[in-house]
Amino acid sequence: MNSKILVATHKQYHFPHHAIYTPIHVGKALTSNEFGYLSDNTGQHMSDKNRHFCELTALYWAWKNHFFSNYQYVGMVHYRRYFSGKLPFKNFSILSEKEIIEYMRDHDMILPQKRNYYIETVKSHYAHAHNLSDLLQTREIIAQKHSSYLPAFDTLMQQKKLYLYNMFVMKEEAFSHYMNWLFDILFTLESHIDVSSYDIYQRRVFGFLSERLFNVWIIHHQPRIKEVKVINLEGENKPFKAWKMIKRKFLQKDIKN
Repeated sequence: MNSKILVATHKQYHFPHHAIYTPIHVGKALTSNEFGYLSDNTGQHMSDKNRHFCELTALYWAWKNHFFSNYQYVGMVHYRRYFSGKLPFKNFSILSEKEIIEYMRDHDMILPQKRNYYIETVKSHYAHAHNLSDLLQTREIIAQKHSSYLPAFDTLMQQKKLYLYNMFVMKEEAFSHYMNWLFDILFTLESHIDVSSYDIYQRRVFGFLSERLFNVWIIHHQPRIKEVKVINLEGENKPFKAWKMIKRKFLQKDIKN
């Protein structure tokens, strides 16, 4: 087996019965619930920060505890979101290891199809949906600590498309490099901002920002990308999401939750 994909979950669910997929209970340090899954609160971890870092607590755990060290291709999906493929699962077909190997012969990464904001840039969308000051502070940290990435950050801010969900498959070496870069920025930001006054939704700030930072890292390194459709096992109300974005932009309604 050359591949391993973590499936981030915060609840009991149905998971693929295939060795490349391993469910991991994120935020385990914050709950007494026992699901019998791998959990993110063993070894070196940041499980107690899950409310702010979301699925990143699983990635941090995997990185620091060398969970992926014996695999060539590594990645993450979510309990209800998978890459489309040919492996039967429930009433869907998800990405198989055979497909991963085939795709990675000619590509460096497997990513979801980009989200197109159409009427918004990445920067303006963040400003309408979250706290713009956090994004601007992130830019300052990049300028100070990783200045070679600053052009990529500024390029991304003017674009209207974005890779979301922190879903990916990549080589293990690239994963380790990305983790070093990402958490250096996020932990620096964590020491500069106070999220105690944020509501429950906005306290997920480091999760939101990581999606943007992933795109910055991609623009800077220019990997060969295979975009694959994402399957949502529970369905997705895209018209409703589009309406929320329009209301944020034009009606200035507080619908961030």
